Amino acid sequence: MKNEQTEGAEGLAAATVRTERLYLVPLAVAHAAEMAGVLADPALYGFIGGAPLTADELRARYERLVAGSPDPAVVWCNWVVRLRAEDRLAGTVQATVTDGGRTAEVAWVTGTDWQGRGIAREAAEALVGLLLERGVRTVVAHVHPDHAASAAVARAVGLAPTDEVDDGEIRWELCNAP
Repeated sequence: MKNEQTEGAEGLAAATVRTERLYLVPLAVAHAAEMAGVLADPALYGFIGGAPLTADELRARYERLVAGSPDPAVVWCNWVVRLRAEDRLAGTVQATVTDGGRTAEVAWVTGTDWQGRGIAREAAEALVGLLLERGVRTVVAHVHPDHAASAAVARAVGLAPTDEVDDGEIRWELCNAP
């Protein structure tokens, strides 16, 4: 059975967010072909592991993500980051919402061609702002200790590093107690 907060988190996943330069658009399977190009640089995976996926592999992954979590207590929220002026995709942001809608683990990826322009920061700020507006109380990100750019994004959106290390990554956290 879903509680009111979990249902609210599902509505969160359907929200389109507009910033000064970006749209955060709910992920769709149709984004796979364009995103395969955005995420094609092997350098993107240096800190997070893995390798670029083909358009077909990404399509299969997006089908699973769009279908939603098999656990009714977990809500997957995934967006592509669309540059408004260029009308093209540049990355993704995501939130896994748990704890009855009170906790969200977030992540962001910006394609190599768009890095260094503040896009990840702007997208992550919009994401965290939306989460807090919708009642999330704790926002968590895991950042590799050598990934200065991701640490800068986490800091810019109000997260602070903790002493906790999980799978070689530092847990960053923002607690917004009621």
